Amino acid sequence: MTVLLSVLLLVNAVFNVVVWPRFWKRVAADPRARDAEGRKTAFYTVHATLIGLALLLALLSAIAGVWGLLA
Repeated sequence: MTVLLSVLLLVNAVFNVVVWPRFWKRVAADPRARDAEGRKTAFYTVHATLIGLALLLALLSAIAGVWGLLA
């Protein structure tokens, strides 16, 4: 059971690392990301926070998955 959960955590980590950086490129290029003066908007800030948290969770999932496989 531990191996299965560890693999699931690693799959989750890989998925997040593949998906979120691609989404970030789209968010950064979106016209809603900056106002008329070029300042970052709430749209940008919210998405940056969500993507950052998703990548942090991916890192933690990867660590836990490797730890589970080695234990």
